[in-house]
Amino acid sequence: MAYIVRAIPGRTPQCPVPGAASASFPSPAPVPGHREAEEEEEDNEQEPAEIHLCVLWTSGFLGIAYYDTSDSTIHFMPDAPDHESLKLLQRVLDEINPRSIVTSAKQDENMARFLGKLASQEHKEPKRPEIIFLPSVDFGLEISKQRLLSGNYAFIPDSMTTTEKILFLSSVIPFDCLLTVRALGGLLKFLGRRRIGVELEDYNVSVPILGFKKFVLTHLVSIDQDTYSVLQIFKSESHPSVYKVASGLKEGLSLFGILNRCRCKWGEKLLRLWFTRPTLDLGELNSRLDVIQFFLLPQNLDMAQMLHRLLGHIKNVPLILKRMKLSHTKASDWQVLYKPTFCPFLLQTVYSALGLRDACRSLPQAIQLFQDIAQEFSDDLHHIASLIGKVVDFEGSLAENRFTVLPNIDPDIDEKKRRLMGLPSFLTEVARKELENLDSRIPSCSVIYIPLIGFLLSIPRLPSMVEASDFEIEGLDFMFLSEEKLHYRSARTKELDALLGDLHCDIRDQETLWMYQLQCQVLARAAVLSRVLDLASRLDVLLALASAARDYGYSRPRYSPQLLGVRIQNGRHPLMELCARTFVPNSAECGGDRGRVKVITGPNSSGKSIYLKQVGLITFMALVGSFVPAEEAEIGAVDAIFTRIHSCESISLGLSTFMLDLNQVAKAVNNATKQSLVLIDEFGKGTNTVDGLALLAAVLRHWLALGPMCPHIFVATNFLSLVQLQLLPQGPLVQYLTMETCEDGDDLVFFYQVCEGIAKASHASHTAAQAGLPDQLLTRGKEVSDLIRSGKPIKPVKELLKEKQMENYQTLVDKFLKLDLEDPNLDLDLFMSQEVLPAATAIL
Repeated sequence: MAYIVRAIPGRTPQCPVPGAASASFPSPAPVPGHREAEEEEEDNEQEPAEIHLCVLWTSGFLGIAYYDTSDSTIHFMPDAPDHESLKLLQRVLDEINPRSIVTSAKQDENMARFLGKLASQEHKEPKRPEIIFLPSVDFGLEISKQRLLSGNYAFIPDSMTTTEKILFLSSVIPFDCLLTVRALGGLLKFLGRRRIGVELEDYNVSVPILGFKKFVLTHLVSIDQDTYSVLQIFKSESHPSVYKVASGLKEGLSLFGILNRCRCKWGEKLLRLWFTRPTLDLGELNSRLDVIQFFLLPQNLDMAQMLHRLLGHIKNVPLILKRMKLSHTKASDWQVLYKPTFCPFLLQTVYSALGLRDACRSLPQAIQLFQDIAQEFSDDLHHIASLIGKVVDFEGSLAENRFTVLPNIDPDIDEKKRRLMGLPSFLTEVARKELENLDSRIPSCSVIYIPLIGFLLSIPRLPSMVEASDFEIEGLDFMFLSEEKLHYRSARTKELDALLGDLHCDIRDQETLWMYQLQCQVLARAAVLSRVLDLASRLDVLLALASAARDYGYSRPRYSPQLLGVRIQNGRHPLMELCARTFVPNSAECGGDRGRVKVITGPNSSGKSIYLKQVGLITFMALVGSFVPAEEAEIGAVDAIFTRIHSCESISLGLSTFMLDLNQVAKAVNNATKQSLVLIDEFGKGTNTVDGLALLAAVLRHWLALGPMCPHIFVATNFLSLVQLQLLPQGPLVQYLTMETCEDGDDLVFFYQVCEGIAKASHASHTAAQAGLPDQLLTRGKEVSDLIRSGKPIKPVKELLKEKQMENYQTLVDKFLKLDLEDPNLDLDLFMSQEVLPAATAIL
């Protein structure tokens, strides 16, 4: 910054834990007559089971795996999003109470703070875990995969080949969850190093691992990535804007996309978190539904709209607080805080939060969220708003692109600013006097002020000033040449430096001190601001869900822990009903010991897949606390949703489509319980008909053999032989459903209505006709199908055969016509063997 004053004659001068298996010592030999006492003593002396946990935290996601010495099993949790405060990790620790926590020595600030706090809880009961750091190289992705694939597991037969072992493990371990794979690799490294449970054995004896099991926290519903994809709960698409190519993706047509009406980014983030963590906590679910139901009342519509407008002004408070805190140590962060948007954003957020508080105080306090906002949005918000409003000069900050304070805050700053503002007129007079003492050849001069350099006398370069020696002027100290201007220090400019000093830098330093003091006041109330953001984002999500429920006609679901299944009355597919002109609702019921396996048959394109997805989506929506697209819905204790609907192909996986299908079914077979919902669509079509049918029947019979422990299964199939050959046992567990249709001459009319019964045919020819296949192909296809069904031999079409023979005749004639009998090099034997004989064979 430079102030310039010119004096020209005649003119006025201007101027941002690995698992550990505990070894138990043998008890003394039993003494006759004291068996019960000895068993009790043995129980008392045996070491309790220990759990050793390994955790990784990267980019907002957790990868967790632990080893349980009680059953020598490794448990893992697929990659899960978590807040910066690591609330999910804390829930894991509270639930499993690990003996030790293993993690990478390379951690970010959030994990380091969390572990430091955990280590400082010396007197906490139960005893705080031991925290163990391993080099980050031990958690490498490729080396972790190698440890998993080369491990010695007791549950894998020695007869398995390496390829079979890899395929088996890929159906158990989610290799697409990179953090989980790395956590498992680190856990295996720790087990081998500490030799948990085999400390006294030979070194070639490895730690026993009897299985891998996926775990979820209590009340959380397990849903894998395949299910999220096939149900279109999330769907990422490339952004069409060339300006947002770097940001990557946008949300496509998905359940999240149609329900996400959040006004602030943190509300959208919380909604995504709820979607990734559906729960069975009835208290939490009903508290969400109570708020949605309140805002759906017609008299509360204006209040909902007003609250939504206020939520649009809630800014990124954590980022602002983080910049404030980092500014203590990083000079570059001060520049971020100099931006004039910094304080207005925070002030805007605080005043919007106060508006939310005042509005919620007028709402029913029986609803917990309204009560929390009314009570926890404390007067500290008023204090923060008052401080910012009284100290920060927003207009000055915008003009100077840095932090400035208002007048009458600091008298010293005001005085220095007054001097700085008076410099132009004062320097005009100084420049006039300097010009009087200069050579008459110099037409004008300027007195300028440059921060950190001071006051300088600037004169234009004369034509006679060619060499550096020509720049010397008696009584002046040459400083530098810039833009044909010569800059000097004179006696008067040196006097000005001594008298006024570096005013601009002094003002900046003092205002920076005020900014630091203001930051300390705000950071002292950071907990209040964080709580404000948590409650505001929760309100934002519930207002968004209420808005969607109002527009789409959703209803409130009921929860029944005693019902092991779901009951849906006239349910609708939340995405399909927005795309179709008309949508036929369907009901679904699975509960108790009847109809746990529902086999759905029907023509192609009759709506079987939509029905399966509809059941899954309605159940999912209820488990995140949303209203659902149905007249009525009663949801029981569903602990997981498994699907085999579409094949999520990927070249990087190196697996065939059918192998991917088998992996999806294997996950359901290995993990589904009597409370799980399993949706299977057209499983077995990736291989030959007999093998596919056999696999489907074997999987269903496996579940049916469990009796009352059988999961709730909806399976859609075109394998009509499954029913015709009676491959499934008869009994109350199996119920056959079909999609209602009606034949009108050669046309097939779809009613898209589910009813009890069994389809008689797939009507594939009708679907093929709709796809545009020629009538000749359809006729032939139907003819071959009828022949196969009746067991008769399939004969080639005579017309096609004759046409082919005529082509062969013409080819043979053409060869003879092209033969040159006068050619001396002609070899008739060779011609007959290579040309005539193959053509004649084709004709015959």
